[in-house]
Amino acid sequence: MKGKILSSMIVFLGLTLYFLSISSLQAMETNPSQEEKTVYIPKEVKKVIEKGMESRQARQDIPFEVFRHLYLPASENVHSIFFFKIKNSDLGYVPMAAAGTQEKKEEQPERAKEASTSQGMLQTKTHAFLQFNRLDVDFEREVYVPVNFQIEEAAFAPEKEVICTIGYPLPPGNYLLSLAIASQDLKKIGTQYFEFTLPDTAEFTDTLDTTPIFFIDELKRMPSPEMKVEIHKEYFTYSVLKIKPNLEKTFSSGKNLDIFLFVYGAKPNPDGTYAIDATYQVLQDDKPIIKFAGTKYDTPIISQPLPLKKTVIVQTTKGEEKTEKKETKELEPGVYTLKMGLKCSVTGFSVTKITEFTIE
Repeated sequence: MKGKILSSMIVFLGLTLYFLSISSLQAMETNPSQEEKTVYIPKEVKKVIEKGMESRQARQDIPFEVFRHLYLPASENVHSIFFFKIKNSDLGYVPMAAAGTQEKKEEQPERAKEASTSQGMLQTKTHAFLQFNRLDVDFEREVYVPVNFQIEEAAFAPEKEVICTIGYPLPPGNYLLSLAIASQDLKKIGTQYFEFTLPDTAEFTDTLDTTPIFFIDELKRMPSPEMKVEIHKEYFTYSVLKIKPNLEKTFSSGKNLDIFLFVYGAKPNPDGTYAIDATYQVLQDDKPIIKFAGTKYDTPIISQPLPLKKTVIVQTTKGEEKTEKKETKELEPGVYTLKMGLKCSVTGFSVTKITEFTIE
């Protein structure tokens, strides 16, 4: 396992701070209830977005693809994470300005130091504009996010496709995301349209369900939650967590299967703690390969590493004497299924989730 997986309790406590700060995050964006809406999308970009909204026809001046959506709880809202692919050459990298190159080093030592470290570095000069429209009610929200990436010029591969993420909290409902990536001068504009649905926690009164299950490559704790919308490469943030997901669901032999999810519909005990029982099995061709011991959780946030090693019985024969012993072996390359059962002891509700993964 890469790094140390945080316990569910630490994650849950971190979410408390996130829930308190979520109103501050949204306050920096458009409030659709205000009579005069703050404009975050320039008119030339807005025109391009609206032209393709009805047909969902993307504009390819700057080609990219929105290909995945995850969501996790955020107070009365739902925190959406969007994944899109784009080539380095379309992110608008330019050489970093070397500040202070015309000044004497002895007069401006700090600026001279910054100049020397910025040499050979590239930075993006690109804009991202998001427009969220509810498909079930009258609701529109605009978001502007500068794309702030840096890379060493020697490591820059123009044709390399990178995965970027944007996270934003929204009320439950059915949505259309219109995402535009624009050059610094707004002369090149690419658009993509993506429909998604966010669940209402109030609807889980007689059932148990989960957020989309995903696997983690790396999970770290940050000093504090992000207080503004950012675009990241290869990872996303949630509360005080920096999470690099394994979107391909592909693992090397001997690695752990680290899952992350939130349980909807579970009810707490009178003391505020939860009682969620979980069972895990790994199957291949519908046959159990690994059975894990049952696990209990006292929060609806689950962050669980599962070692992908199976126990086999090895028989040996010496003359007429036969002996057996247990050995632990790593899973062979192939496609497997993770079967997870969840039950809330307070309500009695249960749910079974199944997802596939691959061992290389």
